[in-house]
Amino acid sequence: MKFEEAQKDMDFSYFGGGAGVLVSGMVWSLAGLVAILQSNQASMLTLFIGGMFIHPLAMLLAKSLKRPGNHNPKNPLGKLALESTVILFVGLFLAFYVAKLHVEWFYPIMLMAIGVRYLIFNTLYGAKIYWVLGGVLMLSGMFCILLGANFIIGAFIGGLTEIIFSLVILNKSKGLVLKTA
Repeated sequence: MKFEEAQKDMDFSYFGGGAGVLVSGMVWSLAGLVAILQSNQASMLTLFIGGMFIHPLAMLLAKSLKRPGNHNPKNPLGKLALESTVILFVGLFLAFYVAKLHVEWFYPIMLMAIGVRYLIFNTLYGAKIYWVLGGVLMLSGMFCILLGANFIIGAFIGGLTEIIFSLVILNKSKGLVLKTA
C-alpha cells in the first residue's frame, strides 16, 4: 500500500478522523459539566474513563455515517495511530500528578498533550487542519496556565474546540470516495 493510499484509507474509514474528534469534544464537554455538578476529581475521572470510549464510539459513529469504522489491516498507518496513544498516557500521568499540586493545571496539560497528538494526525489523514487543531489546543493549554484559568475552563475549551473542528473535518471528508483496486 502506497503512502497516499494509506492516508486515503484512514481518511475514508474514520471519516477523516472527524468522528473521533467529535466524540472527544463531547467527552471534554461532559467532563466540564461534571466539574460544575460534582467535583474536580469526578471531572478528571470522567475525562479519563470517557477517553477510553472515544475510539469505540467514533468507530460506531463512522459506521452510522456509512463508513467502515476501521482501516484496512494492511494499512501501515494503523500502527502510527496506535503508537501515538502513548502521548495520551504520558499526558495523563503528568496531568494527574501535577493536579495533586495544582489542580487548575490538569486540563491545560491535557490540552497540550492532546494537541501534540493531533499534530501526528496530519500524517495519518493527510489533513493539515490537524496542525491547526493541535496548535490551538496547545496554545489554549499554555494560556490557561499563564492566565490562571479556573479548573473547568480548560475542559470547555477542549470540548468546544474539538466540536467546532470536527464539523469542519467531517464536512471535508463527506465527499471522499475510496477507490479499491
